[in-house]
Amino acid sequence: MFVSVVLDPSGAESAKELSSILSSFGFHKVQRACWECLNISKNQLTELKRKIDGVTDSYDCVRLYQYPIQDKFVITELRHKKWKKCVLASSLNSGS
Repeated sequence: MFVSVVLDPSGAESAKELSSILSSFGFHKVQRACWECLNISKNQLTELKRKIDGVTDSYDCVRLYQYPIQDKFVITELRHKKWKKCVLASSLNSGS
């Protein structure tokens, strides 16, 4: 699956740790705060989230854009040390 990660770290140390984690999972920096990986498995994504959670604090914000997950576009955000997920389905897939 394709995953794009947008970082809003609270400081230089968080930014450095997050960059290191993303690089180790095969992500490439495409803009100042945006990293992308064209081929990551669901298991790798779960492990990535676990590692991100381990190095962030409540002031860091991380947003993941994932496609496809069961033919849906998923936005997952870590804010205030809580993960939240938004699942978007195409109206073409709903039969409307």
